[in-house]
Amino acid sequence: MELPSPPPTSSSFRVRPFQPAWWLPGAHLQTVVGRFLRPAPDPGLRRERLDTPDGDFLLLDVGPEPAPDAPTALVLHGLEGSSDRSYARVALAGLHRRGIRPVGLNFRSCGGEMNRTARAYHSGETDDLAFVVEHLLERFPGRPLGLVGFSLGGNILLKYLGEREAGVPSEVAAAASISVPFDLVEGSRALEFGAMGKVYTYYFLRQLRRKAASKAALLESLVDLEEVLAARTIRAYDEAHTARIHGFEHALDYYRRCSSLAFLPGIRVPTLLLQSRDDPFLPDGLPRQEVEGNPSLIPGFTPVGGHVGFVEGEHPAAASFWAEEEATRFLAHELFR
Repeated sequence: MELPSPPPTSSSFRVRPFQPAWWLPGAHLQTVVGRFLRPAPDPGLRRERLDTPDGDFLLLDVGPEPAPDAPTALVLHGLEGSSDRSYARVALAGLHRRGIRPVGLNFRSCGGEMNRTARAYHSGETDDLAFVVEHLLERFPGRPLGLVGFSLGGNILLKYLGEREAGVPSEVAAAASISVPFDLVEGSRALEFGAMGKVYTYYFLRQLRRKAASKAALLESLVDLEEVLAARTIRAYDEAHTARIHGFEHALDYYRRCSSLAFLPGIRVPTLLLQSRDDPFLPDGLPRQEVEGNPSLIPGFTPVGGHVGFVEGEHPAAASFWAEEEATRFLAHELFR
């Protein structure tokens, strides 16, 4: 079933309809198989360390300049991902192919190297993003900047744009989000039900608990480490770890204050939202009312596609990835205007 026609927007960009691969029916196949089908191209990325004002550091993967004075675009990965993940690499390579210098941001503790402080990253942590944006604008002055965020990274991106509204630097010319858990309360609930919800939860928690254990000396005065390591749901982990480390009263307070849904009305930058109605991380989580009320938001809503799935093609050897293609095409459309 087709979705309703989108409302008028501030951009002339038109989203190409998603044509799902017939051999990947259903949200879970799109989500899981899509992860393994994606290549991991390298557009010449160079790893750099960026020290933060609080004595920690961030890892950036900076691509080459495809042409003199090329615009720049920053890619934000999802929960427990990095710039090395195939979806991020496909986007980074796609940006470079379209004449844009790609940069990947690895959130604290991601990118293969543990950060120095107890603080890590979370779905509403926008200070590091703001710091990196300012760094890139100083490093590549006079050039427009685009932003792309996947899943958790997309939530961070949308919250950053919406909470700052007109205060976002004028050089930030466009943004695109892919498979965002707009409502973190409902997103955490979705992962607590069904066999596949437990599979996804196990995948994330295995890595999160391992990181917490490796930072035991830093965390022991801040959290009950036994409670953290015993967490069996994302919400339990956020209750025991994320909320306490980052100054929230509890997990529900964290989810309510950091869900990007509440920040969508404040976005003033042309922003493409690529989202599937069958996303297993937030079923039917399409922000229709928010899009209708904000011409800066360009909907790319699809009935199917899973979570960072969106696989097209007649057979696996010919697979292509609609979300990365549309996100990079949109940024090129806006950044070269």
